Amino acid sequence: MIRVLIVDDEALVRAGLRMILEPADGIEVAGEATDGDELADAVRELRPDVVLLDVRMPRVDGLTALEEIASWPDAPRYVMLTTFDLDQYVHRALRLGAAGFLLKDTPPRDLAAAIRTVADGGAMLAPTVTTRLIAAFTGRDPAKERTARDRLATLTDRERAVVVKVGDGLSNADIAHELQVSEATVKAHVSRSMTKLDLANRVQLAILVQEAEFRSEEA
Repeated sequence: MIRVLIVDDEALVRAGLRMILEPADGIEVAGEATDGDELADAVRELRPDVVLLDVRMPRVDGLTALEEIASWPDAPRYVMLTTFDLDQYVHRALRLGAAGFLLKDTPPRDLAAAIRTVADGGAMLAPTVTTRLIAAFTGRDPAKERTARDRLATLTDRERAVVVKVGDGLSNADIAHELQVSEATVKAHVSRSMTKLDLANRVQLAILVQEAEFRSEEA
């Protein structure tokens, strides 16, 4: 059972998310919080697997709260809730280790699927959104590009080939198909690469590839 904590200052948003998630198979709403200031205590008490965390809240916003507790051991997976798909704060959230973000108008049928994906260790950003979002916030920076390329150079050729596909927004299944290997092999390469690069999730991995301006033909 995937335990979900909903953190949003708007009661109607919390109620709507609860109504969508409670009937979903394998998902349980562990509780709610109304402000980032309540997040730490709620995580300690409820021990959720996934936290839906609003970016903008009046007292302690989601990013401030995330920055304080994202590095906790055995931390839950964090998904930011936002109104705009190019919210200026989302890139910071991804760097802090958030597994991705959901728009508040995400279709109900997609919400439970996103929660399951994140709980399973994946990123819940759709490929087109992933690429557009990362590109919009990283931009072209020669110094950053050199640093990112140096970090990617520490990977094996096969790991780098897989990681570049992650940067293109491909799922494990799509990467396996393109590289003609098993999904388990892809998952192992992604996991080892994140460990070597000291990254929390595949979204941060994708950001690094984008910063490196790396392309599949270079891998």
